[in-house]
Formats: sequence, C-alpha cells, structure tokens
Amino acid sequence: MPELPEVETIARGLAKRVTGDVIESVWLGQKKEPLKSPASQIAATLEHNRISAVYRVGKHIVFDLDRVARAPSPAKGRRAVRKRKGTNSTQSESIAQAEAGEGARHTNNGRAQWIVHLGMTGRLQVCDPQAEVAKHTHAIVRLSSGQELRFVDPRRFGRLSVAQAGDFGATGIEPLEIELEPFLKLFRGRKTPIKSALLNQKLLRGVGNIYADESLFRAGIRPRRRASVITREQLSKLHLAVKEVLKEAIALGGSSISDYVNSDGEEGFFQLQHRVYGREAEACLVCKTLIKRIVIAGRSSHYCPQCQK
Repeated sequence: MPELPEVETIARGLAKRVTGDVIESVWLGQKKEPLKSPASQIAATLEHNRISAVYRVGKHIVFDLDRVARAPSPAKGRRAVRKRKGTNSTQSESIAQAEAGEGARHTNNGRAQWIVHLGMTGRLQVCDPQAEVAKHTHAIVRLSSGQELRFVDPRRFGRLSVAQAGDFGATGIEPLEIELEPFLKLFRGRKTPIKSALLNQKLLRGVGNIYADESLFRAGIRPRRRASVITREQLSKLHLAVKEVLKEAIALGGSSISDYVNSDGEEGFFQLQHRVYGREAEACLVCKTLIKRIVIAGRSSHYCPQCQK
C-alpha cells in the first residue's frame, strides 16, 4: 500500500503537472468499489472546475477545485463523457443528468475538493490521451491542457470521493509536523505493541508498515514492545527516527515494492535503503544478526534481535 512518502511524492508531482488546469470531462468505470461518492456527484463536482491546488493529507491526495467563470453546456459535457469506449449507457445517462441538474447543488456553493485514496495498488498518473488505457482503469479525467489523469487500481481498494471544502478531515496528527511532547502523549498508557500504535491512523496519519519497521529499527525498539513501557528516551529517539525515515523516503521518491510508481510512471528508490523491511533471514547491515519476521495484528514486522531491544 502506498504510504506517506509515496503519496507525498505523487501529490507533489501532480501539483507541478496539473495545478491551474481545468477539468473538461470525467469518465468513470463500471466497478462500484472505487467510488466512495456517487458517480453522478463525482462527475458534477469535477467537471468545469479548475484545479487550484494538489496536496497530501495522511494517505489521501486532495485536489482543491474552483468553479470556472463560464462552464460548457450540458450537451457538450454529455458528448465528452460518452466518447470513452466501455462506458455503459446507464452510467453515461446518470453522469449527464448530474451535469444538467446536480452540478448546481454540488459545485456552485463554494470551493469543492476531489479526494483520492490509493488503497493497496492504486495509481494516479498523468497520461497522453493517445496512450493505451491500462487494464483496471476506473477513472479518466480529461484536462483542458490535453492531458488526462487516470486512476488505475487492480485490487479496487482505492477510493474516489468529493466534498465541499472543510467537510473532509483526516484523523490523527501529521508525523512530519508533530513535536516531541504531543508525540510522547500519543503512546502514554497504551498497552498495544508499539508497532500497532504507529500504524494507528487515529494517532499518526500516513505511517504504514514499511516506515514503522524502519523507524523502530533506527530507534532500537522491538515492534512487540508495549507502547506504555517504552522510556521517554527511547520514544524521543523514535520521534526523530520517524521524521528522518519519512523525509529520506520522500527525497528518494518512496519505495517501489510492487505496484507503486509516481504520477509520471516512475519508480522510487528508497527500497534500496531498507535496513529491515523485507529482509527476513538476511544479515543485519549493522551487526550481521539475521533479520527476523513476525506477525503483529495480522501485519508483517521485521526487526533485528540484536539491535532492537
């Protein structure tokens, strides 16, 4: 699953490529799973809006949208949606109705937002309209610049939704922004393993399996240690390690383990810097002890028995 560094990398790439562009038309596939908001509402909210900003919130990519002064007629919007092969008539009609009627309710009352969660295997890429449409493409957003934004997700755990500005809010605190004292407070009295606490999005948003393992290694803490018994000194090291690992991963474009690529289709390189994640039975890069893999709450965890206590 794309974690904070991967989502941040994609959001930054998209911000450079599509900020200021206007969404001309929207095609949505026939699978219902990726749509957290109704198809008609997504189409009505996106079409004829300008992308004013793109940024990350937790593991979500958020597009701020501004209504353009003069929107094309509903008829033109219908033709744009129906051009894409593979759209069934029922879905086309629902989108067309959204353009004709629901658009006023969903997009004219202030700024709107398009929110994308990539799930396990989701990709959001800027493509040339002539490029072959990949299998498992669930959304194609046509831009006035001639580019297309395409959402591809083989396992369909990703989600697309829309909201009015201010309605979308992610839980948890941004790990790159949290100061030491609030960080310490998050784990005070928690009897869960520290690894589980790091993955709890209600505490820290965006930290996932890869970066929790790497951060715990740098802090010298075993993933099964109960959060409440970890000393202040150790948590202080973890606070620094989390920030260091995330910043380094962002600088290297994230970790390409399986499906992840950035908005231009390019892989990241932080996987080359992994010290424990995915290195089960390999020698620790520090002490040469073999890396162990255990399962905590259904999630794989990797650690060095010598370096982490």
